[in-house]
Amino acid sequence: MIRVLVLWLALAGAAFAVEPDEILDDPVLEERARELSKGLRCLVCRNESIDESNAELARDLRLLVRERLVEGDTDDEVIAYLVGRFGEYVLLTPRATGANLVLWVAAPVLFLIGLGVAFGYVRGRRDDAAPGDLSDDEKSRLAELTRE
Repeated sequence: MIRVLVLWLALAGAAFAVEPDEILDDPVLEERARELSKGLRCLVCRNESIDESNAELARDLRLLVRERLVEGDTDDEVIAYLVGRFGEYVLLTPRATGANLVLWVAAPVLFLIGLGVAFGYVRGRRDDAAPGDLSDDEKSRLAELTRE
């Protein structure tokens, strides 16, 4: 029972990251703010969304997102504003364009190249390891060893 309670409290920490004074009165805007916050990276916590983070900067970003939504910005405009201000690092899932495209493509390409090199190496070793004709000395030595 205590384990369950401890686990629940550990997992509930992220649920309480958005503080009551941050929540908007309009449920539609609040839902949009929560969805946007889930896709934005906390610049302090590393790989944690601002929706989950308890950091002060994450709180400031959550308030900024809500402020922009109240002013009438669309979701894309809010994202563009934050990317313009903090760079694409603020996105938990960076866009696959420009310089990021190299990163998105490099891993699978390098994996395929490595797979090809490994396949070629194994195939080459198999050909090298194929037994050839033995000399008379080798045949006699082999016969000696198999008798022992």
